[in-house]
Amino acid sequence: MRTQTIGQSDLNSTRIAYGCWRLAGNEGGPRLEPSVGKHAVLTAFETGFTFFDHADIYGQGQCETIFGQALREAPEMRDRIVLATKCGIRPPWNDAQHCYDSSPEHILASVDGSLKRLGVERVDLLMIHRPDFIGDPEEIAAAFAKLRAQGKVRWFGASNFRPSQVAALQKACDFPLIVHQVEVSLSVRHTIEDGTLDQCLAEKMTPLAWSPLDKGNLLGLPRTEREENLHGLMDVLAVKHHTTRAAIALAWLLRHPSRMIPIIGSLNPQRIREAARADAVELTREEWYALLIAAQGVRLP
Repeated sequence: MRTQTIGQSDLNSTRIAYGCWRLAGNEGGPRLEPSVGKHAVLTAFETGFTFFDHADIYGQGQCETIFGQALREAPEMRDRIVLATKCGIRPPWNDAQHCYDSSPEHILASVDGSLKRLGVERVDLLMIHRPDFIGDPEEIAAAFAKLRAQGKVRWFGASNFRPSQVAALQKACDFPLIVHQVEVSLSVRHTIEDGTLDQCLAEKMTPLAWSPLDKGNLLGLPRTEREENLHGLMDVLAVKHHTTRAAIALAWLLRHPSRMIPIIGSLNPQRIREAARADAVELTREEWYALLIAAQGVRLP
């Protein structure tokens, strides 16, 4: 796969990332043997993926632990990948109150926990997972600066923020926020229209697209006439470009001028390898807009 610079940083990664949220099994489902997650990580690395996305809450911390085990088995990975994680969600475990927490104390403790589980001294990128409505941008920026000075985190970003929240946090930071992780796919397109991706372009932030295949719905059976039309067009383009429907869906995101990085999360080795093929697909402007029109179910004005 081709590589690109991430935001205004010295980090360089593949144009598609591997998301580690399923390494321990689907949320709410049965836990998988750690060997399954480790095998998926190593398959992604061997396929060429160099961006790995985590969060402290994935698998109640087990996903970071499994990744740390994979790193111990293949220590050469560490210097060849971008290792990212997120914090800021306090889940309802052990009867705790579910809330968002971007207080300095929580951020610092969360990073220490992630570093321990991952078995590393530093992560390349830290994002606030969800906007904390009572969080103080100045306090968040101070926590970021402390982590940077301690050598525990190299760069920082946001996740699922509104553009105004990103702007407030960026104003408080003395260094650029380099990414904004948001949900975007052919099925979920609001960030294309609400100014989120425009802000990324203007501020040279790299968008990270989570759930780029709409939780697998873009690969399954259509549920509506609109989805049937979209899936049919994707299949036609897949034949034309000698690839798969998944690759077409990812290529649609890669075509955006923000230089978006989709995050795929399959545990299936074949699908991991197939996803990498999207980097070689170049959709024309006409194909891109045809997919948009099919996805929204109405013609352009």
